[in-house]
Amino acid sequence: MQKNIVTTCNDSDKNMASIYLHIPFCKQACHYCNFHFSTNFQLKTLVIEAMKKELALRQHSFKDLPIATIYFGGGTPSLLSISEVNDLLQTIFKYFAVMPDVEITLEANPEDLTSDKLKGWHDMGINRLSIGIQSFNDEALSYMNRSHTSAMTQKGVGLARQAQFDNISIDLIYAIPNHTLLDWEKDLEKALSLEPEHISAYCLTVEEKTVFGHWKNQKKMVEVGDELSSKQFLLCIDRCQNAGYLHYEISNFCKMSKYAKHNTNYWKKGAYLGIGPSAHSYNGVERQWNISNNGSYIKAINQGKLPYSLEYLTIENHVNEYIMTSIRTCWGCDLHWIYKTYDIDLMDIREAYITQMVTNGLVYLEQGKLYLTNSGKLLADQITSDLFLDVSGENSLPLLSDPV
Repeated sequence: MQKNIVTTCNDSDKNMASIYLHIPFCKQACHYCNFHFSTNFQLKTLVIEAMKKELALRQHSFKDLPIATIYFGGGTPSLLSISEVNDLLQTIFKYFAVMPDVEITLEANPEDLTSDKLKGWHDMGINRLSIGIQSFNDEALSYMNRSHTSAMTQKGVGLARQAQFDNISIDLIYAIPNHTLLDWEKDLEKALSLEPEHISAYCLTVEEKTVFGHWKNQKKMVEVGDELSSKQFLLCIDRCQNAGYLHYEISNFCKMSKYAKHNTNYWKKGAYLGIGPSAHSYNGVERQWNISNNGSYIKAINQGKLPYSLEYLTIENHVNEYIMTSIRTCWGCDLHWIYKTYDIDLMDIREAYITQMVTNGLVYLEQGKLYLTNSGKLLADQITSDLFLDVSGENSLPLLSDPV
């Protein structure tokens, strides 16, 4: 049985908080994307101003927790002007206690990586780029309706290195229709040749309210089968690990110490504040999500209101969320921590199932922590679901409130 044990993961990030800024604008809609965004930039300036006001309204969200990570996501944050990004960043520094070694990530599309923008971002303190490459195959990029080419990617990454960015993450997508195992292998070879500090590799999922979703319903496309997608996933693990990358979360690989601190805070149930339309927040007790409408968001914020809904989490919800995120990581699902924190003995409740999974080589237990093997990672969603606590009983469902 292949355990793929990792002993170099840093598990010391405690008592930290994060801020996520959702920039809800894109040049065009990728055929797979179901995030909240608009291709109409008419409200862009008003949204940015409203986000600055929301930061002021939420300045007391974390009490004494310092901000360890800041993340510009979207949408496409790289569409913003240098001054718009800087204004948002300076507003955070004005209202929040930010750690000196804060990780500041900005998502960018390859075609937006100009020398001027890169220098501006670097000078204002952005120290990590997450570049949405997705593929180096121009046919695949066109099929997904991406707005860049492979040549733009090569140039953009080169410019980022010239601008002294030394923490670059690249996104890749596998299980693309008509994208063979050889095509995916070529994507991996080109990605690794760029020597990024971090690689995120996501399996293409077809969501209902997307172009791909409509194509699937109209039988204009056929999703890649489990056999090929599994081969592509395992090939990714093999190539990345052989190149010296740590497989620290199912979809994420990094060179030593370059794991994404921001996303890791999510996975470890850290507090985070989401700013902007559709952004989510979590304070350890309740979850919030902003309204997914740019105009309504602007109107509410300008009236001094926070347009979010609340979800109060039960103990079962907390445990299930921890299982879902932790078991996907190299830190594993800490059964002792669950018992100590929530007085729930998951090993006792799911002993027969866990024993069966261990016997089948899909999970393993070590020092009270539950880990997925590589084979188990192929069935991560099913295993996670089977481990979940029942939340269907009376008083176990989350309580939803109306927008504030």
